[in-house]
Amino acid sequence: MFEKAFKPFIAAKQLSTIRDPIDECCVHYFSLVKKTFSDQRIEGIHDFEMLPNRRPKILAQTAAHVAGAAYYYQMKDVQQNPWGEKKLYGVCIHPRYGGWFAIRGVLIFLDVHVPSLEQKLPVGCVSTDEKKIQLLERFNFHWRDWTYRDIIDVEERYSEEQKQYFATPPAERLNLLGLKN
Repeated sequence: MFEKAFKPFIAAKQLSTIRDPIDECCVHYFSLVKKTFSDQRIEGIHDFEMLPNRRPKILAQTAAHVAGAAYYYQMKDVQQNPWGEKKLYGVCIHPRYGGWFAIRGVLIFLDVHVPSLEQKLPVGCVSTDEKKIQLLERFNFHWRDWTYRDIIDVEERYSEEQKQYFATPPAERLNLLGLKN
């Protein structure tokens, strides 16, 4: 997404408001999908959209799990809970990309009904409790070091440029992109 969608979007300076360039990029490409399928009623929900009560409109990682795209690991996936009453956030892992991906939203084709469609279960690719514990602890306590993303062997990682972008504090990203002095 970064090299094939985000960088061309920024190069074309298609930002409408300088809010979050990644969010704007996703809005742009969602609109292109809607245009491509203009004969369909499509609802797009982005991962950054909030309800009036400040809760997310969509739980993107849960949606990925339900869609069979990635497995959403949670405390309940560990047989022997080593954390007691402590609450930890869950995290999705993809069988090919590990944690080197993001779920930026969903597109719902409102008039497409396929009653015979079978649910595809997500592939559980973190095989042992030990690895699941490492995953959840790395994600919750050490997410900035990127190590949770490599909990399994992966086919592809973010480029160094992409890692630099996401490691940069959000307030400094426009400068990094050359969009602000």
